[in-house]
Amino acid sequence: MKKGILIILFFALLGGSASVFAQTEPEDIALAPDEYQDAFYESLKQKGIENYDKAIASLEKCIKLKPSDAVAYFEVGKNYLALKEYQNAQNAFEKATQLNPKNKWYWLGIYDVSYETKNYPLAIETIQKIIVFDEEYKDDLISLYMITNQYDKALITINEMNDKFGKSEDRDRYKMQILSQGKYQNAEISNLIEQIKKNPKEESNYVNLIFLYSKSEETDKALDVAKQLAKEIPNSEWGQVSLFKSYLDANQADKAIKAMNVILSSSKIDSKIKHRTLNEFLIYVNKNPQYAPDLEKAISYFDNDKDVDVAREIGKFYHSKGQFENAIKYYEKDLAANSDTDRETNLLLLEAYTQAKQFAPMTKRAMSMIEIYPSQPQFYYYAGLGSNQLQQFKNAKTVLEMGLDYVVDDKKLEANFNIQLGEAYNGLGDAKKKEEYFLKANEVLKQKK
Repeated sequence: MKKGILIILFFALLGGSASVFAQTEPEDIALAPDEYQDAFYESLKQKGIENYDKAIASLEKCIKLKPSDAVAYFEVGKNYLALKEYQNAQNAFEKATQLNPKNKWYWLGIYDVSYETKNYPLAIETIQKIIVFDEEYKDDLISLYMITNQYDKALITINEMNDKFGKSEDRDRYKMQILSQGKYQNAEISNLIEQIKKNPKEESNYVNLIFLYSKSEETDKALDVAKQLAKEIPNSEWGQVSLFKSYLDANQADKAIKAMNVILSSSKIDSKIKHRTLNEFLIYVNKNPQYAPDLEKAISYFDNDKDVDVAREIGKFYHSKGQFENAIKYYEKDLAANSDTDRETNLLLLEAYTQAKQFAPMTKRAMSMIEIYPSQPQFYYYAGLGSNQLQQFKNAKTVLEMGLDYVVDDKKLEANFNIQLGEAYNGLGDAKKKEEYFLKANEVLKQKK
């Protein structure tokens, strides 16, 4: 996170010292010519063996000899920093910057102290002065903004750095963290729109914008961006999203299917866009059933989808259209691929069996569900209904009487139980019981009103 400060110590200090010697004032000539140099190199030797106190003592001799020498103050600061005497270190670094404010290393000394002591306001103030000398230190500023939760400033600075130096892994990670908080997404959307205008051939900006629109449920806007992407970068996988829609609208099925398969197999494209693509193709296949095999293939891309039960949703689509044979196919496919005992899907399947008059598989499945859900009255009802239709009246009577005990606060279901019990007794030749249950059904329906 914090940039390391690499100094070739010997040459840097030698250069600094030479500068000091070169600027010796005439009145100082009487001093021993090697006294300052000896003290300075003694400080380096002591620091090298971690005798920081002795190093500071030698540097104080240097400062006494040359009170305006910034290099000596800088070295004092480094030794105090090593001793974790932070206030003394800060005082020494500040003195160095006062004597020579154009040396970024002196400011970095203050930055080191502020960072070590978690004085982040001072760290931010200092790093802003360092940026004047080296703009890449804005990455440190971004880190400080993140630490202090100044996400709006961090986002602005991230975008500035990305624009000037290109993206980096750390900046991308910070940006994702910021954008996870929805209130910053509008600012990023505006930034991405501007970036696309500046560089229409950069795919990542389109993709990020599509992602943000998709995340905020603005799918139409996401598709508009995909259309723009397809125009600028036709070979982009994301561009296929727009091309798919265009091909479908133009009834160019083969091209649409090819684009769809690229979309659904892509690891880059957001799942919401994939679901939208599949839904549009489903509507198309409903009107053009000759492409049903392609729909089957498309569904297979969602076998491991944890968010949406695709096969069941397609079954419900056909169910709502009254195409019960197709609904049954997809409900069965879903149960085979996932949990064969899923309660909701089984109830949908049993209803579709009823509408399609497939009473044998309906009865068999309903009876197996009773074993798994012994207190769910709906399964008893479908088992009884199917048994009546198959003229297995004794079995219908038994299972319906058992299931009726579990019906609670559902007048419609209770009435249907009574109707089916009347049918069962009718099949068994008991007209009196038949009338009794039909009358009960009527009374229950009156209560429902």
